[in-house]
Amino acid sequence: MDILDYLKQAGGIARSSQLIQAGFPRLDLLRLRDTGVSQPRRGVFVLPDCDEGLRAAVLNNGRLSCASAAAHYGLWLRKPPSLVHLACNHGHGTGFIRHRTVRFRGHPLLPVAAVEDVALHALGCLPPPACSALATSAIRLHGVSRELLASHLRADRSATSRRILAELDVRAESIVEVDLQHLFRTHGIAYEAQVFLPGIGRVDFPLGGFLIVEVDGFAFHSKRGDMLRDRARNNSSTVNAYAVLRYMPEHIWFDPGHVIAEVRMVLAGGQQRPRR
Repeated sequence: MDILDYLKQAGGIARSSQLIQAGFPRLDLLRLRDTGVSQPRRGVFVLPDCDEGLRAAVLNNGRLSCASAAAHYGLWLRKPPSLVHLACNHGHGTGFIRHRTVRFRGHPLLPVAAVEDVALHALGCLPPPACSALATSAIRLHGVSRELLASHLRADRSATSRRILAELDVRAESIVEVDLQHLFRTHGIAYEAQVFLPGIGRVDFPLGGFLIVEVDGFAFHSKRGDMLRDRARNNSSTVNAYAVLRYMPEHIWFDPGHVIAEVRMVLAGGQQRPRR
């Protein structure tokens, strides 16, 4: 592999030690500056379009973690952080959020912390439901063990993180479902998730024995077959005496009060509703 191709795969930035360990001779490193690669610091080589987060990680002798590493692992996160989150074992540098405890070997190519550390840092740093969504996606998408995470949260100061981890409902299939779960919990609404109902199929949230709450994602009804199946399921829900409420992500994120008001209204009215 060409050294420039390797540098691109490494996120556009690498230390000379990493390049040498990858098998490139020192002569190749000396020639890098002739190809438009800059050296903001001795022994650090940077492509012009290098990601700023990765650049900050290397220049501060750390690795991206927590919210700043989410995109590199495809973890669920609504909003990118305003400040870079770095995992580093030193106390030097400013202008970033520091995560001092590093427990696992980082990404083999990029200056990014291991996905396990990313989840642990999020649980101790981000408020719910952001931390819940990130940790849930680490478990679902990368097979991170909940028990493994819990084993590293035994200190007294980790009590809140342990509680959030214990409350995770990993049946959620998207960040929107995690956020709706959080909304239900904080308003004292009991729910089940991803339940198969005879004659209807799998539904997102059955509530109270007669209400189905469905979350429609961004790709909702992108295919005609999906639309037909959804219409059939909706009709089956009505035939089986279920009420149905459907919400888009925008409803849950930007008008949660209205969502809860509607759910409570249906639940209150349905308490007197005859069931088959």
